[in-house]
Amino acid sequence: MESLKELYRIGVGPSSSHTMGPRMAAEIFQKKNSVAAGYRVTLFESLAATGKGHLTDWAVLSVLGKDKTEIVWKSEEKMPEHPNGMLFEALDASREIVDSWKIYSVGGGAIREEGTKCSDIKAVYELNDIASIMAHCEDKGITYWEYVEECEGPEIWGFLLEIWAVMEESLERGLDAEGVLPGSIGLRRQAKSYYRKTRLASADMQLTGLTTAYALAVSEENAAGGVIVTAPTCGSCGIVPATLKYLKDVYDLKDNDIIRALATAGLFGNVIKMNASISGAEVGCQGEVGSACAMASAAANQLMGGTLRQIEYAAEMGLEHHLGLTCDPVDGLVQIPCIERNACAATRALARAQMSILSDGSHRIPFDEVVTVMKETGHDLPSLYRETSGGGLAKAYNARSKR
Repeated sequence: MESLKELYRIGVGPSSSHTMGPRMAAEIFQKKNSVAAGYRVTLFESLAATGKGHLTDWAVLSVLGKDKTEIVWKSEEKMPEHPNGMLFEALDASREIVDSWKIYSVGGGAIREEGTKCSDIKAVYELNDIASIMAHCEDKGITYWEYVEECEGPEIWGFLLEIWAVMEESLERGLDAEGVLPGSIGLRRQAKSYYRKTRLASADMQLTGLTTAYALAVSEENAAGGVIVTAPTCGSCGIVPATLKYLKDVYDLKDNDIIRALATAGLFGNVIKMNASISGAEVGCQGEVGSACAMASAAANQLMGGTLRQIEYAAEMGLEHHLGLTCDPVDGLVQIPCIERNACAATRALARAQMSILSDGSHRIPFDEVVTVMKETGHDLPSLYRETSGGGLAKAYNARSKR
């Protein structure tokens, strides 16, 4: 598996796969072909279907130049290795192709050249599944976060401290912001209102109210194109920080506790990324929000004092109970149902962490099996429900808006 530095990425929203990935690809291609007279970028399948709402064209044109670049949208055509395929072409003054590059945006802001296999990626972690990692930790008497340090080295803590700082900053900005989010549906920000009402509410409203406000704050910042952290994606960026912020306040935790929890969360997210997918275009929203909920559940359980097996159980439930979740963003925007879905998953992560703490960690379906099932389920989902805005809530909204 790769480093956690490839999972947690600092960038601007609204989409890691549709905005951050294409922008990175454009930067690499432009550097290689800086003297080209012009460019043509063809977007396929999911990138073309929801690219305008996700600002894919803006991400590419901001690098290659609006006057020099043609964007071609081919939502009905597929590239063979992933739904988020791109073809970059450099053109001379006669509009002849002088260089071309096939690349995929595979989720979480990562890109992969056509023909690249997982075995070609530089491995930082020798073990690729939670069962093996848990057995290793039990044998050596260490925790998950200590295993992360064993593989990554002590420098990982400086990186995670920066990641947590950006998470907190995006959360604080989101709690203070008001107004309508950019896009066609006129969705108002809600985080500040939720936060104020919760502060005046009874004690039994605090967990749901605060966690909801925190998750909305980060997700709304993402939808507005603010700086956030992929955890593991832009579309699911509110779940981990909301969960950790709530626990930090309640338990008066130190940053050291939080970054160790981020290490554990990242380890579980990395296993999902390695053995299944975190791309909504590939496996639906179960790969984004489901993965984030698993990560947050594991982190929360650790902060509650959970054992290796209790942490694994919490993560298993966080993913298992999102199986089959579709990705059907209304009007191609990372807003409905994405923003509310982050809030729901954050509160679920805390509940799953508490449920696991009450148990002895024993359960029948291990985390790794759920990861395999999630991948299979995602591939069985019709493309309508994998980030194309062609079915589900997006279809219902479009039908009503045309009446």
